[in-house]
Amino acid sequence: MAVHRDTFSVKTSGRISLENITSEVESRLADGKVRVGTATIHVPHTTTALAVNEDEPGLRNDILRLAKEVVEPLRRGGFDHDRVDDNAASHLTSVLLGNSLTLPFHDGRLDLGTWENLFLVELDGPRTRTVQVTAVGE
Repeated sequence: MAVHRDTFSVKTSGRISLENITSEVESRLADGKVRVGTATIHVPHTTTALAVNEDEPGLRNDILRLAKEVVEPLRRGGFDHDRVDDNAASHLTSVLLGNSLTLPFHDGRLDLGTWENLFLVELDGPRTRTVQVTAVGE
């Protein structure tokens, strides 16, 4: 069994944004150090998330709307963390979406469906984020 780990940075484009990182992740898998296996993609940030879905403009807008609206209605009661950074909604949305995914791959390509792409979901930007890719297999 082989293991290979790599990282890269992503400059996000807005306070809440979707960044398609499919090709960046696949370029890390294409080095041939691990030909087939699983890739764990992780963002070590508490106000980002990862998602797999279609890269269609209308759906992108819908996903951003979901990220904005899923926790915002809860603000009526206030969040304790907002006294510190005023970004509790970003943290809570990250908890709901998750900051790591494990996906199968072979020959440098993620085994995604026809329309699927991998997105970094920025919830408190714009910022420069780190993405870790750990490939395990043979």
